[in-house]
Amino acid sequence: MESEEHLLSLKVMRLTRPTLASPFPITCDSKDLPGNLLNNALQQDPTSVEGTETLCAGQFLLLPQTPVNIYLGETFSSYICVYSEDNKPVNNIMVKVDLQTSVQRISLSSNPPTPQLPPDKTVDIVIHHEVKEIGTHILICEVTYQTATGTPMSFRKFFKIMVLKPLDVKTKLYNAENDDVYLEAQVQNITAGPICLEKVALDASHLFNVTSLNSDTKGDSIFGKMTMLKPQAICQFLYCLTPNEKLASDLRLLSGATNIGKLDIVWRSNLGERGRLQTSQLQRMSPEYGDIRMTIIELPNFVSLEKLFTFKCKLINNCERTVDLMIYLENIEGIAWCDISGRKLEPLLPLSHTVLEFKCIPLLPGLRTISGIKLLDTFLKRTYTYDELGQIFVIVDDGTESTEKFN
Repeated sequence: MESEEHLLSLKVMRLTRPTLASPFPITCDSKDLPGNLLNNALQQDPTSVEGTETLCAGQFLLLPQTPVNIYLGETFSSYICVYSEDNKPVNNIMVKVDLQTSVQRISLSSNPPTPQLPPDKTVDIVIHHEVKEIGTHILICEVTYQTATGTPMSFRKFFKIMVLKPLDVKTKLYNAENDDVYLEAQVQNITAGPICLEKVALDASHLFNVTSLNSDTKGDSIFGKMTMLKPQAICQFLYCLTPNEKLASDLRLLSGATNIGKLDIVWRSNLGERGRLQTSQLQRMSPEYGDIRMTIIELPNFVSLEKLFTFKCKLINNCERTVDLMIYLENIEGIAWCDISGRKLEPLLPLSHTVLEFKCIPLLPGLRTISGIKLLDTFLKRTYTYDELGQIFVIVDDGTESTEKFN
């Protein structure tokens, strides 16, 4: 019996905020089988308002009735009290509080010794710790003191704490043709109550510049002033990462840039309790660019029927050697090339690029796909075909007659 063996007793209590509780009226007509039984019970319910018992009006602060879950990223707060049960003073009281996780031991408090503790007095300690690991935690409280005769005494108490996962975060990464990377993040609330997402931001790698696509042209969030998630609800976020100038100019560095960054999530739960969660480093699959790469850098969205338009492509040599290329232009449905097919391009140096300009005339209205460009490596006799480089919409200007109606 520790209370008999020791002159001091130790009490540990977790500090939690109350919750908002709403009354749930269950009533019936007096002529029904229960009679006035349910109505009488409702009138005696402490959460009901006199005279409006059946309206479910208002909310009430409810103190925790059962142990409250602790979620990763929240701040664990506890009140530790050492109480003197002896009729004589106790000397040199020291309280040490540690938190043991699966990988480390964290010191939460080690207060200076209290010279003397008179009978019926207490030593009070309040600790706060942001929980950063999931799983079982052990709160270790050690008390050392001396009796009135100078005999040193000590004892320990252990308290088990379970830390749960608050959010389920799923991500998808897309490598675009223009070297941009799009990140889609789904955040699901798996706590027992509703939470308010205060911040969901992408802390991008130093190689990328990030743009959030979760706001409108005015800069307001597309989710409104407040992003509230009920239990099991999901909210989806989208970000665009653009390579910086150094990365965009070095193809080998761009291909090896797999680290995207981390998601930083801040939320509020219950009565404003703050929680924060940061994901591990997000990784993308290394893109395969091939030896010769071609991408569109300028292309109009709309063009007029039977009127010349131009577009530009970026031709990149990923090889360690200079390449000599022949370009061939194949027929496209609804589009006529105004360029020479079978011509030889200027030699392209290793790990360099050039810009090619093409001219076309649209012959049919509607949505048309730019394709049919072929490059022949004259040294390896290898052909590179580029289809579906982009799309344009051909419109009919006023006063221009069209020979075909498009749906």
